[in-house]
Amino acid sequence: MKALRMTRYGDIESSLEFQSANMPSPKVDEILVRVYAASVNPVDNMVLRGDLKAMRKESFPAGVGRDVSGEVVAVGKGVTHFREGDQVFARVGEEHVGTVAEFIAVHASHVAPKPQNLSHQEAAGIPLVGLTSYQSLVQVAGLKQGDKVLIHAGSGGIGSMAIQLAKSFGAYVVTTTSTANVGWVKALGADLVIDYKKQNYQDLLSDMDVVFDTLGGHYTLDAFKVIKTGGRVVSISGDLDPQTTEELGLGWLIRKLLALKSRKLMKAAEAKSALYRMVIMKANGKQLQELGNLYQDKIITPVIDKTYAFEQSKEALSYLAAGRAKGKVIISMEEPATA
Repeated sequence: MKALRMTRYGDIESSLEFQSANMPSPKVDEILVRVYAASVNPVDNMVLRGDLKAMRKESFPAGVGRDVSGEVVAVGKGVTHFREGDQVFARVGEEHVGTVAEFIAVHASHVAPKPQNLSHQEAAGIPLVGLTSYQSLVQVAGLKQGDKVLIHAGSGGIGSMAIQLAKSFGAYVVTTTSTANVGWVKALGADLVIDYKKQNYQDLLSDMDVVFDTLGGHYTLDAFKVIKTGGRVVSISGDLDPQTTEELGLGWLIRKLLALKSRKLMKAAEAKSALYRMVIMKANGKQLQELGNLYQDKIITPVIDKTYAFEQSKEALSYLAAGRAKGKVIISMEEPATA
């Protein structure tokens, strides 16, 4: 089969190439999926650059892509809830990264039935951003009806999903975006859209229940300036908190160094009697099915910016890296691959 592979750490043009790869064979509790569509995410470019080497070192050649939608073509031993011909979607586990390929093996617990009213291209854009938003806002922040939540970068892949998810829980949603995207983001359901080119959100907000930090840097620490006492700051780009480093099983010395790095954040959280957590999303088929139900019921709608052919996968990653995507960037197989 054909697959896009990383040959080394570096840039898109010099470190990625299409290669012939062995057809995966589903192991116990795994299924084999014929890929009809995949999506790319900022983490794919981060891994390529080597930004995450401290947490996970790649063995080359390495696969690219974590989101997939396709058809089950084989099941391994122990799999009882999926069968050949099922239409499914998934955020694959890190051990199975490589969805920008003709076929992919996936652990069955990471897979959910594809919403029937969505195309494979639409479904492929859901898993990573959906699970990240769900685990951040619902699982960690405990978002509930009436909560006031600030979601940074509302026009991005995660932001556009998080806005809709938060609204489905009855939250009052505030988001930031550029001038050109204000109306577009408002149409997603945001109650208040702040144009960061014209306004400083810190001048407008206070007593927020939840801040969902998708940007990192100073935005993480600044979140504590706008939350109320006892509020919750959840980040996907900030420093790792002590609880998360322990859950990751990192060594004592690394945890100590990371604790020093996050000291300002933890002090800011303590001063507000607030929660601070850095969320690292985990593949979860049951949660993905819950999200799929929201799409099936049209409570949330897919947001796709551009779709590229499989052969244009490098262009898709380059477009995403430019930071101007409104919603998701999809890679579509023009014709189903043959075994």
